[in-house]
Amino acid sequence: MPFLPVPLGTDVLVYLLLAVVVGFAWYVRRHEHLRLPWLRVARTPAAMSALVPLVVFLLIGFLDSLHFRPALPAAPGAQAQNAPAAKGVAYAVDVKSVLDVLLDSLASKTERTYSAPLATHAFAKETVEVRGEGGKAGRQIRDYPRLQYGGTHLLNPERDWQADVLLTLFRGVALAVPLWLALSLFLVAACSGNENAASRNYWRAVWAGKTEMPWRAILIALGLLLAVVLPVILLSRHYHVLGTDKVGQDVLYLSLKSVRTALVIGTLTTLVMLPFAVLFGIMAGYLRGWVDDVIQYLYTTLNSIPGVLLIAAAVLVLQVYIENHPDLFPTAAERADFRLLFLCLILGITSWTGLCRLLRGEALKLRELEYVQAAQAFGVSEWRIMLRHILPNVMHIVMISVVMDFSGLVLAEAVLSYVGVGVDPSMNSFGTMINAARMEMGREPMVWWSLASAFIFMLALVLAANLFADAVRDAFDPRVRVGARPVFAPVLSLNKAA
Repeated sequence: MPFLPVPLGTDVLVYLLLAVVVGFAWYVRRHEHLRLPWLRVARTPAAMSALVPLVVFLLIGFLDSLHFRPALPAAPGAQAQNAPAAKGVAYAVDVKSVLDVLLDSLASKTERTYSAPLATHAFAKETVEVRGEGGKAGRQIRDYPRLQYGGTHLLNPERDWQADVLLTLFRGVALAVPLWLALSLFLVAACSGNENAASRNYWRAVWAGKTEMPWRAILIALGLLLAVVLPVILLSRHYHVLGTDKVGQDVLYLSLKSVRTALVIGTLTTLVMLPFAVLFGIMAGYLRGWVDDVIQYLYTTLNSIPGVLLIAAAVLVLQVYIENHPDLFPTAAERADFRLLFLCLILGITSWTGLCRLLRGEALKLRELEYVQAAQAFGVSEWRIMLRHILPNVMHIVMISVVMDFSGLVLAEAVLSYVGVGVDPSMNSFGTMINAARMEMGREPMVWWSLASAFIFMLALVLAANLFADAVRDAFDPRVRVGARPVFAPVLSLNKAA
């Protein structure tokens, strides 16, 4: 095989979470009472606008979760021999992902040190040798040397740089417009059928905001996304769009690689937290008595311990374990991934108490309702009552808490990595980028683009998640009443209607 699949621990959990989401979507489609809240979410313009960049982030994270080890090329004289094949194919030690292959042009363009966004020269002066006539050795001066990859296609950067950047931006926008128009027309044709009159009517309804699905908001968000992404792709062919860091790595590449870490922290921590919160919360509220006392004592004790200190102690214990068992982690990627998985576990154990309190209070209220008391009178077991009557009626709280906690967990990773108790330093994350930018902000001249890039990507991810979470909260909260809005039903055949 040209590659050897290497499913890391977090990769397996990501695949499991994806399977759970697909199964949950299939289950929701078969139950009307569950489908209606999600239809309310789908009819919210803000949620659907936020879903467009959120899907892009999820796609980046999924591509970065497909890891493998590429096969090494055969020895120079191996193919010339007529002997049988060797024992096996040799694979590289470095673990790569599908995203690494797609971004190889960014990862391979490494400069010597810092360079500003879209720069053609280095950020700091270096000693360069000026050649004399005929290629003879000349004198040495302090100047800004040309970059190895940034703007090398320009013969005279001082004269041609501005025009080249503006022309590339114009090309990117010019390419985004027809692509967006083609996607819009395909959408209208798919939603309205093949009749021309129906397509025209549906097109007018889309831009009037009268369709059941807020396609106008979705198309505007998609157009803005294409207007940003395509120019960046074209500029990255010849420039470092977001500059380079201290060792010359492209900051855009580091930012894209950090997306997976943020998504893993936000999703897998929830996967660890939910069993504790749901089980203990429902048990404490429904069973009461000594069970309630023990669970309350447990989460009160956990809340009394500073979370950062508990996480720091757990990470230090993990580091000692990894150093004493190096044979369990043959590659650096597996060692860093194990630390990330352990961090998700610790964050999940320390963050389930809030949701547990909410579910306990809701279970205390539900156990007094008539249908629960009727089930008790008929002799239904306590576990069956909790599973069939209590759990389905607290799922709206679980759903709201999950989507609302995602943003907090993403920001928590950045803070923990900044103080040095987060992910492994060799793993790309927004926290490690901010930690590396701490010293860069104090130098003169200031290197600001690493911090700015991490801030922009985190802002986009967290803002999209929060907008989507607000819509989910409004849809599942029984105290919120969503007003009716005009709905356009596409006419498939005007002749038949006549």
